[in-house]
Amino acid sequence: MPLAREESSPLFAGTAAGTLRLIFYLAIAMVLMVLDHRNGWLWRMRYATSIVIEPVYRLASLPSEGLHTASVAFADRRMLTEQNQQLREDLLLANAKLNRMQAVAQQNERLKELLDTQRSLNLHVQMARVIGIDFGAYSHRMMINVGARDGVKTGQPVIDSHGVMGQVIDVLPNSSMVMLVTDPDHAIPVVDARTGLRTVAYGSHAGDQLTLPNIPIAQDVQVGDKLLTSGLGGRFPEGFPVGEIRSVGPSATGMFLEAHAIPSADLDRTDEVLILHDLAEPAGPPPPSPSAGPPSSEAPVPASSAPPVPKVPLPSSFKPATPASTGVPQT
Repeated sequence: MPLAREESSPLFAGTAAGTLRLIFYLAIAMVLMVLDHRNGWLWRMRYATSIVIEPVYRLASLPSEGLHTASVAFADRRMLTEQNQQLREDLLLANAKLNRMQAVAQQNERLKELLDTQRSLNLHVQMARVIGIDFGAYSHRMMINVGARDGVKTGQPVIDSHGVMGQVIDVLPNSSMVMLVTDPDHAIPVVDARTGLRTVAYGSHAGDQLTLPNIPIAQDVQVGDKLLTSGLGGRFPEGFPVGEIRSVGPSATGMFLEAHAIPSADLDRTDEVLILHDLAEPAGPPPPSPSAGPPSSEAPVPASSAPPVPKVPLPSSFKPATPASTGVPQT
């Protein structure tokens, strides 16, 4: 729709005055361009006016910049949270693997000690794993994972790499019950490695010590003495560590000394044990020897079973002797 004359722009009006104004404006523009090119006046003017206009620009862009910064911060926080969570999970997994490796290393060390014990003592042993342990007030027992099907028998000693742990008291098809040396019902013959004193070490209700209640007062028993199996009784082989004396004092009656010792074996930390198949020889007097005498083939035959003696015929001139002829007085 064509514009009316009164609505047309005065700059581009079709009159002569409008044309002159256009030429004037172009001339001014040309002059300003030349001056700006040679002297840089307009650049200085723009630089000066930008000092005033720049804060306006910054103020106008604050909402968009704030929104962008908030979105970036939220995204970074979320990413950092996810990374932190992932790092925590990796750290927990690494710690679990490290603990597992340490446990395996400790287990290998214990197995190595058990094998070294077997080789050094040259014993016929059987390895077993502990599957249960009971440190109650009245019994100290341990369950192992071998039984009658594995050749285990009641009374066999059980040891670890440090000393005697106890003996088998009950055998099941696939497991066995072991009474520990600290059980109140357990007793083991021991010998003091320093003095050679022989006595008996009993279990106690304390659960972590042995009691030696019947030591003669004149005997030399000191703290730190090592207790070894004496071999008496034929149950435990001689020379295995049993414990170490920690306290010595008079008994309640005052007639004996009473000592307390800690077991040499790791009763509450051992996972693998050895079952001895080589039992000690019973100590005591030898069995009576069979009665000596001649062979049965040369022994005299009883009269009832002797064969009859054959009669020999006598000559006719033979006369039996009379008492007179033999010089025996007659009565």
